[in-house]
Amino acid sequence: MSFYTSLSGLQASQTEMNTISHNLANVGTNGFKKSRTDFADVIASSVSVSPTQMVGSGTVVKANRQQFSQGNLIQSSSSLDLAISGDGFFAIKPSVDGAKVNFTRNGGFSVNQDRYVTDADGNFLQVYPVDGSGAVVATGIDQTKSLQLPATSGVAKPTGAVAMTANLASTATVPTTATFDRFDPTSYNNSTSTTIYDASGNPQTLTTYFKRTAASSGPGVNSTWQVYNYVGDTKLTSGGSDNISLTFNSDGQMTAPTTATTFDPFTPAGASAAQSATFTFGTTTTQLAQPFNISSRTQDGAAIGQLEGVTVGDDGMVKASFSNGDIQTLGKVVLAKFTDPAGLRQLGDSTWAATGLSGAPQLGSAGADGFGNLMSSTIERSNVDITEELVNLIAAQRNFQANAKALDTASQISETIFNLRT
Repeated sequence: MSFYTSLSGLQASQTEMNTISHNLANVGTNGFKKSRTDFADVIASSVSVSPTQMVGSGTVVKANRQQFSQGNLIQSSSSLDLAISGDGFFAIKPSVDGAKVNFTRNGGFSVNQDRYVTDADGNFLQVYPVDGSGAVVATGIDQTKSLQLPATSGVAKPTGAVAMTANLASTATVPTTATFDRFDPTSYNNSTSTTIYDASGNPQTLTTYFKRTAASSGPGVNSTWQVYNYVGDTKLTSGGSDNISLTFNSDGQMTAPTTATTFDPFTPAGASAAQSATFTFGTTTTQLAQPFNISSRTQDGAAIGQLEGVTVGDDGMVKASFSNGDIQTLGKVVLAKFTDPAGLRQLGDSTWAATGLSGAPQLGSAGADGFGNLMSSTIERSNVDITEELVNLIAAQRNFQANAKALDTASQISETIFNLRT
């Protein structure tokens, strides 16, 4: 019997050493949770044996229990690196629309070629869907969705109206070059540029040139200017005229034009369709003894916004920002907790599946009771303490040696008995 008792001790010590070795091997694995081998003694007894005469029959591995203590948190430069300070888990799916849901503590997420947010193994991060105002509209495990970042936002709108308020210097002289030439700075006094948008939402540069054609010589005498407009190399005309005529009285107030100027349809270089636009000078456009200045400038076109960045708030809200200024709320990160996390089935890659021992997942949000706090640009490291594991490994090795010695002693006793002679 002593052979089997020692054998059980050897097997138990070997299991413990395997567990400790597995812990040490994953000291650098993000989100890894170490395990601890628990033992129980084995007693072979019956009702006829006195309690004072019972002898144990060895040991047995009762469980390899996972230890879900918090791992060290380190900062990163990616907003999609997420960590949970607390007991929660991220919900992930192996496929975009699959029914199977797994759980992980490794929040090192990135964006795949289809703009889905996935972990290193291609599992899809799950979020609660939200409406246009950012309010969560579903909370069940079967109603979560895989987080996908949109490539664009908004609808392209070609510029249809440009408005500008300016001051033209009353001290400006009439250019000596009579014919306007945008490539000859001596043929005009000032210029300015405005970004507008074509039918495809592409930005185009509208350049406006100001040329003084007549100066005021005293009270009651008007001053006139000609304004030329180009979109790239395309000259804008209105009713066949290639310029807008501005008139100022001797007090520097603009008297003409009093309405918007409508340009003839034009097609900027690279545009997919022709467009038309109006140009309006504000009623406060003046000609005073001050330097040329544009005090206000507006246009009503819009470009399609390109994705520029994504952030995850402390509340789990995922928001994407775009080049046109749009900000979209894409969803709320799903967190889960379990009655007994040690009952979760290990799937590898710092991933677990629910079992009957762990209980069904309870879903919630960051900051809620028992789900932990969510931190962006942070990664949770393994919770393995190298020093502690090495000490445990030494102790397990000593236990193995002691059981091996007991087995050797039992063998020697048996050999002595076999060698007895009558």
